[in-house]
Amino acid sequence: MQSTNSIAKMTNYRWTIVALLFVATTINYLDRQVLSLTWDEFIKPEFHWNENHYGTITSIFSIVYAISMLFAGRFVDWMGTKKGFLWAIGVWSVGACMHALCGVVTEQWVGLHSAAELAQAVGDVAVVISTVSMYSFIVARIVLAIGEAGNFPAAIKVTAEYFPKKDRAYATSIFNAGASVGALIAPLSIPLLAKAFGWEMSFIVIGALGFLWMGFWVFMYKKPEENPHVNKAELDYILSDRNSQDENEIQAASVQEKKISMLDCFKYKQTWSFAVGKFMTDGVWWFFLFWTPSYLNTQFGIKTSQGLGVALIFTLYAIATLSIYGGKLPSIIIRKTGMNPYAARMKAMFIFAFIPLLVLLAQPLGTISPWFPIILIGLGCAAHQSWSANIFSTVGDMFPKHAIATITGIGGMAGGLGSMILQKSAGRLFVYAGDTHMTFLGFEGKPAGYFIVFCFCAVAYLIGWTIMKSLVPKYKVITDL
Repeated sequence: MQSTNSIAKMTNYRWTIVALLFVATTINYLDRQVLSLTWDEFIKPEFHWNENHYGTITSIFSIVYAISMLFAGRFVDWMGTKKGFLWAIGVWSVGACMHALCGVVTEQWVGLHSAAELAQAVGDVAVVISTVSMYSFIVARIVLAIGEAGNFPAAIKVTAEYFPKKDRAYATSIFNAGASVGALIAPLSIPLLAKAFGWEMSFIVIGALGFLWMGFWVFMYKKPEENPHVNKAELDYILSDRNSQDENEIQAASVQEKKISMLDCFKYKQTWSFAVGKFMTDGVWWFFLFWTPSYLNTQFGIKTSQGLGVALIFTLYAIATLSIYGGKLPSIIIRKTGMNPYAARMKAMFIFAFIPLLVLLAQPLGTISPWFPIILIGLGCAAHQSWSANIFSTVGDMFPKHAIATITGIGGMAGGLGSMILQKSAGRLFVYAGDTHMTFLGFEGKPAGYFIVFCFCAVAYLIGWTIMKSLVPKYKVITDL
C-alpha cells in the first residue's frame, strides 16, 4: 500500500522548470538595466550625451526588439524550446558584453587614448564622440535586443508545455517576476560595479551570467513527456486539460505540429486584442525601467551610486515584486465564480488597470519627498507585471500550442513598437522641455516633461483593456489555425 501511494504521489518538477525560467528572465532584465543605471552618471559625461542620444538608443533597442519578437516566436516554434532558448540567451549575452567595447571603438575612431581625453573634448570633436559612441552602443543594443526577444516566446511556450490552463497565469507571474527581481538586484550591483571597476566591467560581469544559465538549461530541460523527473501523476496533471476540453478544444489540441502562416494569424481578433494590449502598455514598463534612474538625478539630484539612489530604486522594484500575486487572482476568480479562464483574466486585468492611475500623483507628491513618486511608480510597475502575466496567459487560453510562440511574438512586436514610440518621444520631450523651460500643471522644464509622460502611463492600461474587450468580448478558442 505504501508502495502504491509512493508511486501515485505527484512530482513537482514543473516548478523547477519555472525556477529556470525565472532565473533567465532575471538575467534578461539585469542585462537590460545596465545601461539605464550607468548612462547618466558614468557614460553621459564621457561621451557628451543628452537625453536625445539616450532616447535614440533605447528607441532603436525597442524597435529591433519588436521586429525580433515577430520572428523569435516562429524561431522557437521551428527550433524547439530547448535549442531556441539556448540560442536566445547566448546571443543576448554576447550583446550585453559587447557594450564594454564601445569606449574602445570610440577612442580608436577619434584618435584619443582614454576616457579622460574623451570627457575633456570640446567643440566638433565632442560632437563626433557623442555620435560615434551612440552608434557603437546601438550596434551592441541591437544584438542584445535580437537575443532578448526570444525569452518570452520561449518561456510562454514552456509554460504551456508544463502547466494546465488554470495554472498558467500563476506560473507566468512567477517567471515574469524575474523582471522585477532583475530590476531589484540591478541597483544593488551595477552602480557599485561601475564605480569600483568601470562601467565596462558592469556589462561584462552581468552579461556573463547568461552563459552560466545555459549550462543548467542543457542538462535540466526536456519536454514533460520525455523528462525522467516527471512521473505519471504529474504528467497526467499537466495534460489534464485534455480530459476537460469541449469538442472544439479537443479538435484544436489534436492538430499536429505544423507551420503556420503569420498572415493567417492576423485574421483573428484574438491576435489583434493581444497585440493592442501589449502596444498600449509595454512601453510604460520600459519607460520606468529605462528612465527612472535619470528621473531621480534630473529632478532630485540623486545618483544611483549613492546610498539614497540605491535605496530608492531598490524600493521601487521591491514593490513591483508584489506582482507575483497578480497571477493568482484569476485562479481565485475561477474557483469562486466558475468563470472561464479568459473571462477571469480580463476581470483581473480590469482591476489591475486602475492601479497605474496612482502615477498621476507622482509629480505633485514629489515636491514633498522623492519617496512618494518612487512608491507610486512601484505600485504602477507591480500592476503592470500582474497585467503582463495575465495578458500573456490569454494566448494559451485561446490558441493551440503550436501557435503560442508565434502569437506571443506578434504581441511582443506590438509592445516593442509602442515602447519605441514612447522612448523616443520622451527623449525629445525632455530635451525640448529643458531648453524651452516648458510648463505643465505647475511644473517647469524637464519635470514638466516627466509629468506629461506620467499622465500617459497612468491611463494606458484602461485604454488598452477597453480596446481588448471590444475586440474579444467573450471567450472563444481558435480551432482552425
